[in-house]
Amino acid sequence: MSILQKMTGNQYHKNKHEYDKAIIAVGSCENHGYHLPFGTDTFVSNILAEKVAERVKGLLVLPPVNVGVSEHYAYFPFTVTLQPETLIAVLKDIMRSVIKNGMKKIFIMNGHDGNIAPIEIASRSIKMEFPEVRIASLDAWWVTAGNLLPPDTFEVWNGLGHAGEGETSMGLALFPELIEMEYARGVVPNLPDGVEIKWNFAELTDCGATGDPTKGTVEKGRMMEDVLVNRLVKFFEEMDACDWRYNSQQSAL
Repeated sequence: MSILQKMTGNQYHKNKHEYDKAIIAVGSCENHGYHLPFGTDTFVSNILAEKVAERVKGLLVLPPVNVGVSEHYAYFPFTVTLQPETLIAVLKDIMRSVIKNGMKKIFIMNGHDGNIAPIEIASRSIKMEFPEVRIASLDAWWVTAGNLLPPDTFEVWNGLGHAGEGETSMGLALFPELIEMEYARGVVPNLPDGVEIKWNFAELTDCGATGDPTKGTVEKGRMMEDVLVNRLVKFFEEMDACDWRYNSQQSAL
């Protein structure tokens, strides 16, 4: 067992020497159209974290952060959000707790766009506080999966979108019992390439979803799951092989 929440004190005490690194999922609680559950971002990131831990020796799964920075989705009910400064503080406290327990390798599995900047700030701060600690993250699995899969995998907008083709497909693969596909619909917004507009979500869609969730399938979701889990497992294998020494041999540090 590698899931901390499900361990007893006895189980952890007997096996604590086996764990040298931790993974934490960071999600959100917000509207995901009419067809996906509010906890989609947390479910996806945490399930992927658990699947990776099944194949990576010494990886302990921490409890997920269920609420993220979702202010930009607040026009849709029932958005539960933290302030960016709050999430930064929460992540820093969690990482300090991990370090206090002797682990110096931390991986953050993010499931929500609003968490990317707080994760960056929290991680940089902890690195300054504990220079010996190694921190890595997957900030946007929805982008990474699209880059890893063949270019013709998705039918609309390269599978992107909040509750769109890709995210809906992932949900169908991981937690189909929570999805109501008969209510799926979305809007493909008119966004320019190369420049990022700082929108609030109500400016992009009237139904809480972007992209085309009706194109989502279990098969596409399983493909996304496979390439992501395989890529992360490979990452841990590569980093463990070099004891997470990613600095140049010529570095003065």
